[in-house]
Amino acid sequence: MNPEQAPLTVAAALAGATTRLRPSDSAALDAQLLLGFSMNRSRSWLLAEGAAPVASTALAEFEEYVARRARGEPLAYLIGRREFWSLDLKVSPSVLVPRPETELVVERALALLGNAAADVADLGTGSGAIALALAHERPHWRITATDRSAAALAVAAANASALAITNVEFLNGEWFAPLGGRRFHLLACNPPYMAADDPALDDAALRHEPQTALVAGQGGLADLATVVAGAPAHLHPNSHLVLEHGAGQGAVVAELLVAHGFGHVRCHIDLAGLPRVTEAQWPAAAPL
Repeated sequence: MNPEQAPLTVAAALAGATTRLRPSDSAALDAQLLLGFSMNRSRSWLLAEGAAPVASTALAEFEEYVARRARGEPLAYLIGRREFWSLDLKVSPSVLVPRPETELVVERALALLGNAAADVADLGTGSGAIALALAHERPHWRITATDRSAAALAVAAANASALAITNVEFLNGEWFAPLGGRRFHLLACNPPYMAADDPALDDAALRHEPQTALVAGQGGLADLATVVAGAPAHLHPNSHLVLEHGAGQGAVVAELLVAHGFGHVRCHIDLAGLPRVTEAQWPAAAPL
């Protein structure tokens, strides 16, 4: 910037960035969050102080973030944060960005178990979003969170520490492997469920997220099938399994659950009106 020129104002910086980030529906919000991050200011301050100057160092950082966002990099990775269930979570490219539809898993787990003491496992925890939301709502529950990625578990553990949540145990290993012979009152899981040839994977944002946390074999069903098959060995009688899945997979997931002896199978729709979460109950006595 020419030293003789007046510094760019907050309002002008936001207007220019919003234009660069269109046609995204979140262009204005993204610009505000990125500038607030660069200036260490809140959105409310930015909106109230549009005539304030943006320092050259903050402006350079902001412009770099806007360029990366325009190329499709998720906002959460740029600012290193994402809100989930009103919790401020740290995220990194080691974990999926938590999504609003996954809050339905939390809702169903809370509804199914009520307020009684319980042992719950979150399989493939990633950033810890599901486990930490449940632990925050039910501090008397004992939560176990597993993940095959040590890097993801480090992010989840850091989130637990930052939120002062102490009733979650983090175990490294794939699905049930770290659990030994332990049984739970509820298993929750948001596994990879996209097929390798899913056109949605062409989305610029998804290209930045860990593919092993998105894509599963057998047309996206392999990990769902693994979790359904392994769940009975880790459930108490009359306990529950809650699974997130693709919008077109509800019927197949229900068939898998019934085939493995589960009952009371119900599918729930997400905020977009799509079938997204299926729950089932393990019976009081194992089926013959």
